[in-house]
Amino acid sequence: MNHLLRRHAPITDSGWSLIDHEAFTRVTPALAARRVVDFSGPHGWEHSATNLGRTTSLATPSEGVTARQRRVLPLVELRASFTISLAELRDHDRGARDPDLADLDAAAYNIAVAENAVVVHGWSNAAIAGIAEVSPHDGPALADTIDAYPGPVAGAVEILLRQGIAGPYGLLLGRQEYTRVIESAEHGGYPLLDHLREILGGPIVWAPGVTGGVVLSLRGGDFLFEAGQDLAVGYERHDSDAVYLYLQESFSFVIATREAAVALRPPGLVPPRARKPRS
Repeated sequence: MNHLLRRHAPITDSGWSLIDHEAFTRVTPALAARRVVDFSGPHGWEHSATNLGRTTSLATPSEGVTARQRRVLPLVELRASFTISLAELRDHDRGARDPDLADLDAAAYNIAVAENAVVVHGWSNAAIAGIAEVSPHDGPALADTIDAYPGPVAGAVEILLRQGIAGPYGLLLGRQEYTRVIESAEHGGYPLLDHLREILGGPIVWAPGVTGGVVLSLRGGDFLFEAGQDLAVGYERHDSDAVYLYLQESFSFVIATREAAVALRPPGLVPPRARKPRS
């Protein structure tokens, strides 16, 4: 990974171990989408596109032949910059156990949120379709009261079963929705979590960057996250006070079976098909 230019940074081996460990520790819990879709890679920084297995007809270059062009989906690159004080790194090398890495923590969270949002809600500028936006099902809204959450989740599972989409199923929940489920522990929340898991047969995942929720099949083969370079820390520059670094990744996301997921709207959100056109 020479393109990350890490050897040019004024950071010791111990400092890099600290940074890599902190980045991994902070980013992993928020990487929700890749926990419920197929993952391919990492294929390296040079990997530039995902094969779609399709072609487009082209005007022939000369008589007597036909021409077609292979279709691919270019990978996208995400980068989240952060800064670490050189004084903090020197103190770590001296044995300090509480280095201030708040900026790294924020960058790790931000890039995970972006990845989740792309996979679930899509990114039109990058020609990436999201799971929730292309689902053909008119999914139910999440309930206003937390005790009624099993109803919409069971309804989504029933929709998938009617389509012949086998389980087990997973549930991605946005921050607010997941927090409501967890906070219900004061009123029997753990039985509620157990009830939802029994309905799904799979995990309930905290998914920052997701609006509402998504129930999707975990049978495999329906959704593919393809990583070029997986998340890694690179060096940008430094001055007398700080070193400027970044978290970076490259990836594409392809949906093979759009029927294999059901989007759950937040309470009160009007479904797209029912929204009144603007006057």
